[in-house]
Amino acid sequence: MDLSTALRAERLVAIIRGRDAEASFRTVMTLAEEGIPLVEVSLVGRDALTVLRRARAELGDAAWLGAGTVLTASDARRAAEAGANLVVTPGLGEGLAESVRQGLPTLAGVLTPSEVIAADALGVSALKLFPASVGGPGYLRALRAPFPELPFVPVGGVDAAAAGAYFAAGAVAVGVGAPLIGDAADGGDLDALRRRAADFRAACAL
Repeated sequence: MDLSTALRAERLVAIIRGRDAEASFRTVMTLAEEGIPLVEVSLVGRDALTVLRRARAELGDAAWLGAGTVLTASDARRAAEAGANLVVTPGLGEGLAESVRQGLPTLAGVLTPSEVIAADALGVSALKLFPASVGGPGYLRALRAPFPELPFVPVGGVDAAAAGAYFAAGAVAVGVGAPLIGDAADGGDLDALRRRAADFRAACAL
C-alpha cells in the first residue's frame, strides 16, 4: 500500500513530540495497539531517532513509521537510517528534496497555492496543510478548487470535533498532535491516550 492509499484508508496520522524518549516509545506502541498505524515521531522530541529505531524493531518493516519536522538533508538521511519509511516536513526545503531523492514517501508542508505547485512538482506523496488553523476547513475547500485531485492532510489545531469539517472540505486524512497524544509522550496516562485514540478513530471513521 502506498502512502496516499494508506492515508485515505486510515484517515489519521498521530504526531508525537515527546520530552521523554521512553514515554514516546510507549506512546507509539500504544497507538499501534489501538489501531492507529500511521505515526509520526517529530525530530524535535527527545532522542527521536532512538524512538524510531526501537519502534521499527518492534513493529516490523511493514509499519508506517514517520519522522517529522525534517528540515535538512541530514535530517532526512538520519531518519531513513533510523527506520523511518515516511518523512513529514513543515515546509519546502532540503529535507523534503533529499527525502524525495531517496524515494521515501513524503508528506510535505504547504500553505499557499505556490507551495502546493512546488511540492507537487517535486513528486511528493501528499500535502500537509500547515498550519491548518490559519484558515480552517473553509481555506482547505478554497485551496482544493484549483487542485481537486491532490491529497491534502490538515495539521495544526485539529481536534476530534474539527476532523469532520476537514473531511467534508476534502481532506483525505488529518494529522493530530496534542489533542490526541496529550501528555502521554511526556510520561502521562496511557489509559487516557487509549480513550482519546478511540474518540479520534470514531471521528475519522469512514
